[in-house]
Amino acid sequence: MRRALPLLLACLLAGGAALATAGPALAHNVLVSSDPKDGQALEAGPAEITLTFDQPVQAGDKFNTITVRGPENTQWQADGEPTVKNNSVTFKVRPLGPAAEYDVGYRILSADGHPVTGSLKFKTTKAGTGTPAPATTATEATATDESGGGVPIWVWIVGAVILLGGGVYFALRGGAKEDARR
Repeated sequence: MRRALPLLLACLLAGGAALATAGPALAHNVLVSSDPKDGQALEAGPAEITLTFDQPVQAGDKFNTITVRGPENTQWQADGEPTVKNNSVTFKVRPLGPAAEYDVGYRILSADGHPVTGSLKFKTTKAGTGTPAPATTATEATATDESGGGVPIWVWIVGAVILLGGGVYFALRGGAKEDARR
C-alpha cells in the first residue's frame, strides 16, 4: 500500500492540473460574416439576413432560429423557414418599421450537433411599412432563444473525476490483495 500512495497522489495531481488548465473547446462553429454586417447602417430593412459560419450547419427549421428585435423590444420575427446551404443560413425577414437600431439574435445547430448562439445589430435610416409580430410569436421566439443546449461542462468534469477515482481505488485495492497473498 505504501508504494501505491505516491502513485495515487501523482494521479490526483495530474488530474487536477489537467482540469485547472483546461480551456474552452475551440472546435465549435463560429460566425465569420453576416449580411447585413454587425453595426451596419441601412437605408431600408433587409428582406433577408444571411449568417455565414466557419463550419457546416445542420438543416432544419426546428434547429435554426432567428429573432429580430426593434425599438422598445418589439419583435420583427423571421418570415418562413430558414435556408441552409453548407455553412450559410438565410432567414427571410418581415418588413421592418421605424428607423431605428435592430438586434438580431440567432441560434443554429452545427454539423457536429452543438448549438451556437449569438447576436448582431444593424440600423435603418428610413422608416419601413412593417408592423411588429404578434405577442405570441415574440414569446415563443424568446423561449427558443433562451433554451439551453447540451450538458453543462461541470457534469462531464465531475463524472471524469469519479471514474478516475474509482479506477485508481480498484487498482490499488487489487494490488493490496496481491501483497497480502505473498
